[in-house]
Amino acid sequence: MTLQSKLDAFKSGFEAGKPPYSVPPSVIATMHRATAELIASGAASRALRAGDRAPAFTLNDPDGQPVSSADLLARGPLVISFYRGVWCPYCNMELQALQETLPRFAALGASLVAVSPQTAANSRKSVRQNAVGFPILSDPHNAVAAAFGLRFALPDYLVDLYKSLKNDLPAFNGDASWTLPMPGRFVVGRDGVILYAEVNPDYTRRPEPADMLPALRRAASVPA
Repeated sequence: MTLQSKLDAFKSGFEAGKPPYSVPPSVIATMHRATAELIASGAASRALRAGDRAPAFTLNDPDGQPVSSADLLARGPLVISFYRGVWCPYCNMELQALQETLPRFAALGASLVAVSPQTAANSRKSVRQNAVGFPILSDPHNAVAAAFGLRFALPDYLVDLYKSLKNDLPAFNGDASWTLPMPGRFVVGRDGVILYAEVNPDYTRRPEPADMLPALRRAASVPA
């Protein structure tokens, strides 16, 4: 079963109000509106793409240890997955799918990191909940996400909805701003150039982890 088929099945159940979820149609309509507006804004077209140079970054892992993209690239190509947070079921399913593909990344000499704006405590929860064996890094204020062109501000009506659902992003992220990254997946070669980029303003759509393997094979064939 592909990642997207799992996401589609979850979305169908969620929007049908199947347990454990039971939300009124007005909530679903508001979420659809926000997604449609983000798509129409063209924000995804302004994100970094293949051929661009990836911004260097150093972010802390859940234990407070700094992880440097430069250090990881010194070892081999780097896969970076930007996601919204542990509160997002679509993101959790994506992390699990990445974990399943991790051995194939490692066989090609690649490292994998996931990046979200959430606090270290919530990243630790992500690690436990999804049983991942790769670093989950905290990106305060979505600063690195912004450098990749992924950060966006939630519209006021969506902020109001999240508050009504007790989805307190400032508490999750330790940041008073109501911003999120569009889900984005990147493969960066050892020279810092992006070889693969997939950004989707619809958070229910995620690329298959295996989609990155051709780029990683190309990267693995290039001498250090």
